[in-house]
Amino acid sequence: MNRNEHPFSPCEILLPQGVDMTKWSVVACDQYTSQPQYWQEVDAFVGDAPSTLRMIIPELYLEESDVDTRITQASHTMEQYLQGRLLRSVDGFVYLRRTLRDGRVRRGLVGAVDLECYDFAKGTQPLIRATEGTVLERIPPRVRVRKDAPLELPHVMLLIDDPADTVLGPLDGTGEKLYDFPLMQDSGAAEGFLIHEGEQARILQALSGLADPDAFSARYGLDASIKPILFAVGDGNHSLATAKTCYENLKKILSPEEASHHPARYALVEVVNLHDASLQFEPIHRVVFDVDPGQLTAALREKCRSGASGQTVTLVCSGEEEAFTFDTSTSSLAVGTLQIFLDTFIAENGGRVDYIHGDSVVRELSQQPGAIGFLVPGMGKDELFRTVALDGALPRKTFSMGHAWDKRFYLECRKIK
Repeated sequence: MNRNEHPFSPCEILLPQGVDMTKWSVVACDQYTSQPQYWQEVDAFVGDAPSTLRMIIPELYLEESDVDTRITQASHTMEQYLQGRLLRSVDGFVYLRRTLRDGRVRRGLVGAVDLECYDFAKGTQPLIRATEGTVLERIPPRVRVRKDAPLELPHVMLLIDDPADTVLGPLDGTGEKLYDFPLMQDSGAAEGFLIHEGEQARILQALSGLADPDAFSARYGLDASIKPILFAVGDGNHSLATAKTCYENLKKILSPEEASHHPARYALVEVVNLHDASLQFEPIHRVVFDVDPGQLTAALREKCRSGASGQTVTLVCSGEEEAFTFDTSTSSLAVGTLQIFLDTFIAENGGRVDYIHGDSVVRELSQQPGAIGFLVPGMGKDELFRTVALDGALPRKTFSMGHAWDKRFYLECRKIK
């Protein structure tokens, strides 16, 4: 697998110059979706300074009446930043050392993936594999944000299963420093280095070794008919699915030659080793709003009458907590069984569900009238690659890689037009 055929490659990356980097870099748009005060605080902190906040749409605003205005303004800001030479170009991979709030350091590598090597359709086995079921209804509003934008800002994190740390391990102490600054809202810090051509070849060779079909089958004890996974989508499943959808839409109006060289064929991502010591899988809990908590609790009891051992979730409502064990599992994981139950209940009775990081946030939100929370057990990260290879995508919003404040922050940009 040579560089031109590789699903991951160095590319032209745009970085800001002459700006307050702490105000420039903001957390992924799919965080704090039930906490508007977070985004209000960020807006006040950024003020008139150049910021990625002005180029993205926090997802809690996607259903607002002014979303079209927000989308237009975001694209306009991108054009302004490009024309005003606010962004400078570097070529290669960016090695990122992200200090988390608790002081641990997560290492990642920013580059471009070929969307021809990714497919979120059920039953497919591409090198870049979705880890959760894609909710098709979530794609169109995100396509509207991306389709006319001249730039992309990534919050996609792809995982590699590299226990020997062959890809990222040798990168400490290499490269040209690009930035080093504290992140806003007590979210740690970010330090980035440009990785030049000589080291790029070693990285690509190491990645190719992880995707060797025979080695992959032996590592997980799988049948040779199951194709290898090089990258599993850890964060940003729907963001990457949106990039794929926009590219497939372009292919319908471009010639094959034009499509093969179009910048939208690629998406900027950060690659992280599943075995990074800082990487912890956190459960993604549920809070259901606009329902009768008593009615929902009664419906749940109908599914959990025996109290036998099995898949268990904890219901949280008005300061009270109670564990429920399902009589029958409808998914391999408790979170999947719960999700199927909630989907059915909401379809029949109304309500809406939000996906929450952190036990304390669930407990706080479930104090609201008409709200009820569910705490779900976590999934071990060592189970990920083999489970996805065997069963396909996990139930949606099964796990999160850390707390909201430790998520990927927007920083780098890439031209997609």
